[in-house]
Order: sequence, then C-alpha cells, then structure tokens
Amino acid sequence: MSMWQSKEELVALLSKLVEKESITGTNEEIEMAELIHSTLQELPYFHENPDHLKLKSITDGRLFVTALVKKPNVKKTIILLSHFDVVEVGDYGSFKDLAFRPKELTEEYKKHKQLFPKTVREDLESENWLFGRGTMDMKAGLALQMSMLERAANGEFDGNLLLVAVPDEEVNSAGMIGAVPTLVNLAASYDIEYAACLNSEPMFSKYPGDEHYYMYTGSIGKVLPGFLCSGKETHVGEPFSGLNANLMVSELTKVLELNTDFCEVVEGEVTPPPTSLFQRDLKEEYSVQIPHMASALFNVLFMKRSLQELTDLLLQQVNLAAKNIELHYEKQVEKYRQLESFSENKMKVNVYTYQQLLKLAVDKHGSEVIEKRQRELVSARSGEDDREFSIKLAQDVVTLCKEQSPMIVLFYSAPYYPSVLSSGEELISSTKDKLLAYAKDTYDMTIKPLHYFSGLSDLSFVGLRGKKEELDPLLLNMPLFKKGYDLPVDELEKLQVPVLNVGPFGKDAHQWTERLHVPISFEIFPDLISQTIKNLLK
Repeated sequence: MSMWQSKEELVALLSKLVEKESITGTNEEIEMAELIHSTLQELPYFHENPDHLKLKSITDGRLFVTALVKKPNVKKTIILLSHFDVVEVGDYGSFKDLAFRPKELTEEYKKHKQLFPKTVREDLESENWLFGRGTMDMKAGLALQMSMLERAANGEFDGNLLLVAVPDEEVNSAGMIGAVPTLVNLAASYDIEYAACLNSEPMFSKYPGDEHYYMYTGSIGKVLPGFLCSGKETHVGEPFSGLNANLMVSELTKVLELNTDFCEVVEGEVTPPPTSLFQRDLKEEYSVQIPHMASALFNVLFMKRSLQELTDLLLQQVNLAAKNIELHYEKQVEKYRQLESFSENKMKVNVYTYQQLLKLAVDKHGSEVIEKRQRELVSARSGEDDREFSIKLAQDVVTLCKEQSPMIVLFYSAPYYPSVLSSGEELISSTKDKLLAYAKDTYDMTIKPLHYFSGLSDLSFVGLRGKKEELDPLLLNMPLFKKGYDLPVDELEKLQVPVLNVGPFGKDAHQWTERLHVPISFEIFPDLISQTIKNLLK
C-alpha cells in the first residue's frame, strides 16, 4: 500500500508540510525538520535501516534531514535536494491566519474572488490550484522527493537516493552550507558516489503571464556588495566645511541602480541589473551635525563573470560616483561663492576595497589591536543580522582610518551564491534531452530548458567551480568571513556534483497569491521526476 504516490496522497502530504509554519529563523523551522524526520520514519525501509535516516544540526542549532535509500553493493547515488523554510506571511493581510492552511485558504479566497486580478480569479474558478505559503516554494518539491524515496524503497530505481532537506534557503543558505561536510562524510561512510544533484524548486515565470514550463541545468550566482560612505562631519550651518554621507550614498545608488553594464547574456538568458536592497545613514540620533557615515547594499546577479571581474566592475562604478560627488561639490561651491565670499575648499573622495583599508588600519595600529577590536565586536553581537553586522565591522575599520575620509569602501556581505552550470556535462545534457522528449511524447507537454534557475537555490553549494583562490576577491573583502559566516571551501572542492532542477508548476512565489497547480504537479511531475532519476542513474 502506497503512502505518497497518488494525487490525493501527495496533496495530503503537502498540506501536512505546509501547516508547519516554518518561517526562516523561527522555532517552527526547527520543528519542520523534526516533522520531516518523523514522517519519513513511517516508511518500512527506515524501520529496517534506522541509521540511514538522520537529523543533523548546523552551527546555530537549526536542523536538516538526510535520508539514504541504498541498494546493496551499489555506489551510484542521486542527491535529492530541497529546502523547507518559507518567507513570512505579513503580505496575506486579513487572510494571514489561513496562510498555512492551504485547503481552507483556497476555499476562503473563492468567497472573495473580487479581490483578485483576472488571472488569479480564473485559477480559483478552475479548481486546479492550491493556495498558501510554501505550496509552490518549495514544499511541493519536497513532497515529490519524499514520494521518490518511497519508490526507491520499493525497488523502482537502479541506484541510491539521498534526500537532503535543509533550512534557511530563503536567507543565507546556512542549511545547505552546513550540510556540505555531511554530504562528503556520507559518501565516505556508505561507500557511495554522487552522480548528480537533483533539486525540485518550482518553475519560476520569466515575465508576468508566462505560462511556459521550464527545467534548469544550473543556478544563477549572487553577490551582495556593500558600500560604506564616510564623509566629513560639520554643523548644518557650515555645510561646505564637510561632506554629507547621504549625498555620497545617493550618488552611489544613482550610478549602480539598474545599471545594465552588469547584465550578462548567456545564450539568450539575461541577468537582471543591480538593485538596492538597503540604504541609510548610520547616524544614531538627531542632531544638527550632518550625517557623516552612510551605507548601501546592492543585489548583483551573475552567471559566468568571475568574482574579480565583478569587483573590478563595481570599483569602476564607485570611482565614477566619487568623481560625480567631487564635481557636484565643486559646482555648488562656485554657486555659493557668488552669494557668500569664502576661501575655496576642494573635496577629494577616496575609494578603497575593505582589504585595502584593513591593511592601512593594520599598518597604522598593528594587527593585534585590529584583531582585538573585532573579537570584542563579535562577542558583543546581539540581534544584528549578517548585513547589519557586516556594516558594523567595516565601520569600525573606517573609524581607525578617519584621515582617509571622505572615502567610499567596497565590501561584501553574506549571502554569497556561486553560479553553477552543468549544461556541458554529458549526463545532464542527455538526461535533459530524454526528459524533454518523454514529456512531449507522453503528456504533449513542451518543457523549455534554461541554463540558470533565476530564483537562487541551494544548488550553488554542491561543488566548487574553478580554483578556491578565485574566491579571494570575495572572502578577503568580506568583514564577516570566519566571524559569523563561513564557506566550507575544502569540502566544496571535494563534491563537484553536476546539477539539475526539475520541479512542479506554480505561480507567485513569495506573494499572497502563491499557489500550486495540483494536476500538473502531482499527476504528471511524479512520473517526470521518476524518469529523470532513472536517466541520471543509467
């Protein structure tokens, strides 16, 4: 008797998973791992092989699950990767209490169809969609992978499956980063070899109204460059005696926001341009002193660019911003001197990377002083997230080099997502071709292959592409590295697993209209994912 094979069984499993409110960083996120573990224990295979099903913790105490279904004397193994955390539900408004009860929420939405745009109303009327936080991103994919484990336990595949379900994908991918050493150790402990890593993130639409079906042979990369603008303090009554950091950070945003110089094109796929995620001055209370320190963070996506190329391009734009600030100041000085006579005051804006400024601080104060100050900041950390604390660490170094102000300092914050692409791998390429043909022949479904999953995913962390020294432009300019954020570089170097993403069909991830197409996802995709696994194991 099956547990998670029919559409009805999968809907019941999905509802069970969604009802656990596993918002990233909450206690329920920990409980979610325990729920997955206890649910998998219902499979007879894990009664007989209890050591193949494990709960593991990452450094902050959150949990991830590994579940290995292994055939005797078989090494070839497919990793099934999923995450079980979800984003918060404030966007649901008056429906917030139902956000994690998909059947009830869907029925309630039907009573208020007038609130929704035409496309959502049509989906509500079709009876094919299940609404709720996590139904699409990505608990449906997790349910499908648990279904595949059941099939493996019943002998359907000529190889092994290893389910890895992790927390924190929606914020820092701390769950997947923490699981990397375990993946390396499991391969050695059970004498298995990873042939591929199959993720089941849902298809993401490329534009509003996109009804295409997609599969992915890679995942996009991301850096989070930060900028600390240190101006020159002065009283508001003497603004030309100083330089306002808000002017500096605004000019920086002007040159970086939506700057298409950062867009990459790879065989028709395009990265979005940078956009600001954070911008504010660092003045802690009101006074008539101008803000003399401000910071900004930008989302920058990439595909094939190296970290050095990205850093060089960022510095090019920062130098342009610095020059614009100087010209603006000079222009305003000339205008004001026509109203009030005062001696000319030149303003030079310096540009540094965090690595360069840290060296200046060490040369000036000594490495022991710098290390002591940073240790004290780390030990006193309370409440700041990784972005805020990265700024705080960089700000401390800036204060030690105050004579270099005005200056703009480039640093990197967490999270970092390496770009990964397996289109050129023979196994991935042949599996893709077979899946596209099978979907068309069996279901008359046209699936479009894409190189890069654009929604960011944990697939970024199943191998290190290139030499680890290529990470230096990032890690040497990351104040938080080894002070709260780490990358298991040596273990990543050992993995080198090709990747593929085949997942269910839904709409509006991270929106209050998030929903899953049940017939496609739970009638067609169990077969498509099964065929994908069989082809990967051949």
